[in-house]
Amino acid sequence: MAEEKQPKVNNFGPRGRGPAGPRPKIDNPGKILKRLMGIVLKKYWGLCLVVLASIFASAIANVEAQLFLQKLIDDYITPLIGQSDPSFVPLAFAIGKISVFLLIGVVASYLTNRLMVNVGQGTMRNLRRDLFAHMQSIPIKYFDSHAHGDIMSVYTNDIDTLRQMIGMSMPQLISSAVTVVSVFVSMVILDLPLTLLSCVMVAVMMIVTKKLAGKSSKYFISQQKDLGGVNGYIEEMLGGQKVVKVFNHEEKCKTEFSEKNDKLRDSANKANGYANILMPVNAQLGNVSFALCAVFGAALAINGYGGLTLGTLVAFLSLNKNFNQPIAQISGQLNSVIMALAGAERVFKMMDENPEEDEGYVTLVNARENADGSITEVAEKTDVWAWKHPHKADGTVTYQKLGGKVTFDDVDFGYNPDKTILHHITMFAEPGQKIAFVGSTGAGKTTITNLINRFYDIQDGKIRYDDINVNKICKPDLRRSLGMVLQDTHLFTGTVMDNIRYGRLEATDKECVDAARLANADGFISRLPDGYNTVLTGDGSNLSQGQRQLIAIARTAVADPPALILDEATSSIDTHTEKLVQEGMDRLMKGRTTFVIAHRLSTVKNSDCIMVLENGEIIERGTHDELIAEKGRYYTLYTGLSAAG
Repeated sequence: MAEEKQPKVNNFGPRGRGPAGPRPKIDNPGKILKRLMGIVLKKYWGLCLVVLASIFASAIANVEAQLFLQKLIDDYITPLIGQSDPSFVPLAFAIGKISVFLLIGVVASYLTNRLMVNVGQGTMRNLRRDLFAHMQSIPIKYFDSHAHGDIMSVYTNDIDTLRQMIGMSMPQLISSAVTVVSVFVSMVILDLPLTLLSCVMVAVMMIVTKKLAGKSSKYFISQQKDLGGVNGYIEEMLGGQKVVKVFNHEEKCKTEFSEKNDKLRDSANKANGYANILMPVNAQLGNVSFALCAVFGAALAINGYGGLTLGTLVAFLSLNKNFNQPIAQISGQLNSVIMALAGAERVFKMMDENPEEDEGYVTLVNARENADGSITEVAEKTDVWAWKHPHKADGTVTYQKLGGKVTFDDVDFGYNPDKTILHHITMFAEPGQKIAFVGSTGAGKTTITNLINRFYDIQDGKIRYDDINVNKICKPDLRRSLGMVLQDTHLFTGTVMDNIRYGRLEATDKECVDAARLANADGFISRLPDGYNTVLTGDGSNLSQGQRQLIAIARTAVADPPALILDEATSSIDTHTEKLVQEGMDRLMKGRTTFVIAHRLSTVKNSDCIMVLENGEIIERGTHDELIAEKGRYYTLYTGLSAAG
């Protein structure tokens, strides 16, 4: 019976993201539009003025062409009827005059469309550049809590919605507004009763537009969100294809993708369903307005009411068409604007993310140690580093040689403030010591190293680097002093040499090769098709995991950092290579404070101190021999035997 009432289980993807929340709404669309226009005008105000002038010129030329119909019929065609020897010179002169207006309109329309392409594409380029620049300042925790595919969707789909809005919709809206005003004034001048009838039909069109646009807008917003979800899922699946195939989850993945894709189809279907009927409905209402004005106007003209002539009626009907058409265009473009504002909201939301705070004022500088032990700052690169510590109280500056001493004093930390995962961490590392962290998965080993370089800030306690509170040290300088080899190796598109040089961009080819030799990566690199010039793509997919790890180690070696953090640095290297790499790493670590995280305990036997963590607490500490003698948790991890065994 229990099987009949199974609870509904939400399908979570590899990143653990749950189903989407309630349908979003645009907050302050006017504010978003104002901000977007501010960005456009900041760089392209001159072009926008030219475009605005072109729009006015095109609208005036259009209205002038419509009004010409009255003169053509009443002043030229009608008088010429019945004449035995008609003169067409005035007619030809009038046609030539209106042709000039039409030519001006054509040139103005071309300028409008051509210049707005530059404005639209340039604005998108600037937005992507500013967004990417801001992304570099966002703290790590943002990327840990947001799917990468969703972030990519902001760069592509959301910014692309602005292209049509800036390049087409906004000029069209302005052009339509100018046309409506100029045509309306002309209609009032020609005939007031017919103008009132046209206005009644416009009111009907506005009511219909408001109803349909309101329906489509909320679904356009959902469409952008669902599109980001689909892109995010595809990105996750591409990165996890091997895992999917290992566990034979192809069918499950197809099912989950179908659900997300169906959700996107549903929101897009509803959004475009309402949007696509908006313009046709308004177009037909415009035809109804035209027909009513034609019938009513014909009745007035036949009865000679108000001096309405045939030419006036024809001109008015032409203006009526041009009065209704822009309104229909406005209603159609509103959907593009709404969709663009939904995309802009997501773009601005990311741009408004608080940048990583850095209140530090202590910097790392090249230095020279004098005979008397004092420190002097120098511009050139030396093998001596020092902390430059300005003292605000008295305006003095002191220099302290970088030693690599790290102290944790009763540190508490949690990724969420309400859930502490590190409890009362107290430890110290003297300069040049090798400190190892071991323990079960999730014990908090990597978290400790993330706190040293301030990827995250602690809730309580203090962390000191060379007896300086890390909060006082500028984050770039702090991280410059800490070379890291991460468990998850990331290589960039470029040559092997480029990837090694990523550790220090000014490094010479020789220094890069020396670093590769230090990490024992030179052997396999030399056997690659183009050696150090071999191009790596797809995060180094053409290399083995071990080879990628060796390049990452070489990248850290060329950086020549004063201190090291090795997070499972040899996790993907075979035993033979591990021995060679360990020798190289020992040379690299000489004289440097080193923090090592390792599951393979054989790599940390020679550590000066080994910290054993469980559930966010240090439960044991000591050398390898001391911990083996204690027969505690470390003994169990190392031997696979319990103390009783």
